[in-house]
Amino acid sequence: MTVAEQFIRTGASKYVLVIGAELLSRYLDYHDRATCVIFGDGVAAAVFGAVEPPSGILAHELHTKASTRITSSYLLRHRHACVLPYVEDGSHYIKMRGNELFKVAVRSLEDVSRQVLKNAGLTTDDIDIFIPHQANQRITEAVRERLGLSSEKVYSNISALETLLRVNSICLDECVQNGRLKKVTSC
Repeated sequence: MTVAEQFIRTGASKYVLVIGAELLSRYLDYHDRATCVIFGDGVAAAVFGAVEPPSGILAHELHTKASTRITSSYLLRHRHACVLPYVEDGSHYIKMRGNELFKVAVRSLEDVSRQVLKNAGLTTDDIDIFIPHQANQRITEAVRERLGLSSEKVYSNISALETLLRVNSICLDECVQNGRLKKVTSC
């Protein structure tokens, strides 16, 4: 979304199609119930275009932990998994240390949320609806509590889509369809 916004803001593009996709089922060991229930396959798309202020993306933060000890210690995958999608010994499977990764995820999501609010000149009191990454309801609840948000201000479709894909674009569409996400007319 951030890259799409930059293309639109500079006039390089009038509309941008953003597609997010994951095909993780081939890397899951279905005997490892602690890991396989967390990941799945999914795809979603959204079309972005210019809007009049105050609508639009007010601030953003891009972060990755891919090259740090966090990923290599808590979320493991064989280094050749992308090249070799199936290895007889199962070394291509994703392995996870859930408790440790949970703590990192909560802390990181809280930190980045606070940074985006700061960049936008807002506080948690200004949030009408918070749509976090739909990975885990416990993470969502922990972040909600740390940010001091009421349950009504946090949107989650994890329980409704547990056997399907969990994608934030679905949440955005659901919020538009049920009237929870409205067009901003003034700041």
